[in-house]
Amino acid sequence: MAHLHDIGRYTTPPELSDLEAQAREAYATIPAELRNYVGSVVIQVTDFPDDETLELMECESPFDLLGLYKGIDLTQKSVLDSPEDLDMIFLYRRPILDYWCETGEDLVHIVRHVLIHEIGHHFGLSDDDMERIEQNEAFR
Repeated sequence: MAHLHDIGRYTTPPELSDLEAQAREAYATIPAELRNYVGSVVIQVTDFPDDETLELMECESPFDLLGLYKGIDLTQKSVLDSPEDLDMIFLYRRPILDYWCETGEDLVHIVRHVLIHEIGHHFGLSDDDMERIEQNEAFR
């Protein structure tokens, strides 16, 4: 059964700062097996993807994209990389909240799932690999 109690915790939609806190909480629960791919990463929460990202990802609607990993593969990184070359995971608050309301799933679980999939897709893991990682780790 979906965790409808999660929706009831809020009388207004979670703000950007609320989702950032949930993203940090969720990231801490991601298995080390997956976090080892990442190194340093910044998690940035915005309401929607920018127009350039929507076009690049061929989205029909700004609600089509829940998150996006932008960065350089660890095998391509160099000590000469500048700070602006930090890897970033973008989470898009409004599409995530829309998905949350549609499904009734626990919001932290949704955020964690998006983080896992953005990391996994960036580093070439299959959906089966990511599902195995999610299934093998007890969600805390």
